[in-house]
Amino acid sequence: MADASTTPSARETALLEAAYRYVLEHGLADLSLRPLAAAIGSSPRVLMFLFGNKEGLVRALLARARADELAFLGELADHPAPPDLAAAVDQLWRWLSAPGHQPLLRLWTEAYARSLVDPQGPWSGFAHTTVDEWLTLLANFQPPGERDTPDATAARTLALAVLRGALLDLLATGDEPRATTAVRHHVLSLRH
Repeated sequence: MADASTTPSARETALLEAAYRYVLEHGLADLSLRPLAAAIGSSPRVLMFLFGNKEGLVRALLARARADELAFLGELADHPAPPDLAAAVDQLWRWLSAPGHQPLLRLWTEAYARSLVDPQGPWSGFAHTTVDEWLTLLANFQPPGERDTPDATAARTLALAVLRGALLDLLATGDEPRATTAVRHHVLSLRH
């Protein structure tokens, strides 16, 4: 098994990328090493060697998914305009509602839910960590002197709740116009 403190081998990286593409399409719920290994041109034995066990592989896949999410969040955080929570919510929604991101967001939703119902599994802490990451990002779009106030905390918590609720709605129904209208309604309320 690869040590977390070492750089992964080219083979490990290639297999992780292939496994990541697989779970984006098939999800984690019924993940089995044999079909996964066959689909990505490997063997269960190699996957066990590289990732330790199925839980280790799932942890690596969730870290890989988080890397995609954090890359976008980093881009947003690297280009902050004047503090504007409404603009940040609008930009986040455009990214969340883009059809090309739905496989990643379905995987994220699955991991988030599993983190809540099986807190000892490989997704342990996933939901809590992602809430912290998003709230931290949203705080960057609030005026520095106000970020630590109860009202600012409530505003970014509500913004996150609206984004997550609209995302779940979009993934469940595919009704992007309705979900977008709801998010835009919230964005307008932030501007008043």
